[in-house]
Amino acid sequence: MSKPDISVIVVNWRVRDLLEKCLFSIEKHAKNANIEVLVVDNDSRDGTSEMIMVEHSYVRMIALPKNEGFATANNLAFKQARGRYMFLLNPDTEITENFFEDMLAYMDDHPAVGILGPKIFNPDGSTQMSVRKFPDLLSQIFIMLKLRNILVDSKLLNNYLLSDFDYEKEQSVHQVMGAAMMIRCEVLEKIGHLDEGFFIWFEEVDFCKRARQAGFEIKYFPKAKVIHIGGSSFNKALALRKQLIFDQSLLYYFWKHKPLYQWLIILIIIPINLFLTVLYVIFIKNKNKYKQYLA
Repeated sequence: MSKPDISVIVVNWRVRDLLEKCLFSIEKHAKNANIEVLVVDNDSRDGTSEMIMVEHSYVRMIALPKNEGFATANNLAFKQARGRYMFLLNPDTEITENFFEDMLAYMDDHPAVGILGPKIFNPDGSTQMSVRKFPDLLSQIFIMLKLRNILVDSKLLNNYLLSDFDYEKEQSVHQVMGAAMMIRCEVLEKIGHLDEGFFIWFEEVDFCKRARQAGFEIKYFPKAKVIHIGGSSFNKALALRKQLIFDQSLLYYFWKHKPLYQWLIILIIIPINLFLTVLYVIFIKNKNKYKQYLA
């Protein structure tokens, strides 16, 4: 059996129907590509394993007894994957025509590029913001204090989010979204796998930062396109729990990459952030109830 060019790795948690659409899109647009597909299921208990066995028997299935998170699940797949490139893909995505051929050709032609991100579309056809700068203290304080909901046109936040980024132009970037990210195996060999200290969120940010520090280029490549719904798995979690996991990941990122005083500032702001999250949830819930009553 020849070595595949690309190992497509999909980590799934309770989005069986979306995963099935994702797999069908891979099958449809991978006819001329030498790929393998690995699905890691984080204890979904929704019939995902059975669906894959019956309808997608070519998929290599890794079923976990509990939800191990995004980083750990991908790392398990890395150990079994045989491709020259690893392609991380969310289950709530759909591949488009010539995607694998275009991504593979680009990586083969640009050996200095360690990580490649495609153009990502929302289901309505609009462009999804998938490129950002690395986090800094002020931008994260701004976000944690929920100021982005008030000051929507902040230069500080726009700079971090790269609001003026040209998504039609191929270019070097700090980081690309982990929902669709191709990795050269030499990157994994040099810097190691995803850091399992992150359960979810910021693991791809940390990985991109380590890759850049090791001398690899990170590129955004608009010729290859993916449709992404976004946040489907974690929409099933409670808002406060999601915020807590986000804060823990952000705190760990600052512990790894920032001065101690910045880590301490983030630590101090976390209780305020969680309090604001509770207020926000209560306000939205009451607002929705009021609208329902008026209706």
